[in-house]
Amino acid sequence: MNAEGMKAALPRRGALSRRACMVSLAMGPGAWLAAPTLAHAGGQLEEPLIDSVRGALASAVGDLAPPEPLFASTEARLSYLRWLGTMSERLRSRKPDWEVRRDFLQTVWYESKRAGLDVSLVLGLIQVESAFRKFAISSVGARGYMQIMPFWTRAIGDGDPGKLFHMQTNLRFGCVILRHYLEREEGDLYLALGRYNGSRGKAPYPNAVFAAQRNWFFQERTSAA
Repeated sequence: MNAEGMKAALPRRGALSRRACMVSLAMGPGAWLAAPTLAHAGGQLEEPLIDSVRGALASAVGDLAPPEPLFASTEARLSYLRWLGTMSERLRSRKPDWEVRRDFLQTVWYESKRAGLDVSLVLGLIQVESAFRKFAISSVGARGYMQIMPFWTRAIGDGDPGKLFHMQTNLRFGCVILRHYLEREEGDLYLALGRYNGSRGKAPYPNAVFAAQRNWFFQERTSAA
């Protein structure tokens, strides 16, 4: 799926704001650190895939190293590095090793941008899905950071669910699947998240992701004139 195709189906601002307003504001910014580390997801349904989705999933299986992001300008790269430093501090308690943390955040950033998704949303989804545990398995067999169901590997002709524990494969699958659902729901992020979790139309899962997303917002500091 090319970048133009992904950006064309970005969430409608109105639909997103209406759904986001349902998020409970009672959750403090650090409350998730004390939450149980259960794998939350696992209800994605097997369905026919268009060729662009199948191709995007298949390409992830052969990618072994964390992707290297490219930047159009020095300022864009500096902005990314500021984001990386901020997110790294927030994630330190979950991933104490700097190199592991850096590779994870770099891959999340790359795959989110590649799929036309908000990086804070993807990090919030990972928090809810797996509490940032690489080898998390849900009660229905969903695997890894973004809790991918094993049938997705069959959908691309590979069939090896063990590959879903590979970091880039898991994050690529999760971002492509969410983008696929977002397009199916015509930009309605609330319904797309429900479809991702197998609870379409029900509030708890989207609300949990929107609440978790607040932990990963990033705002550039601007110097006063």
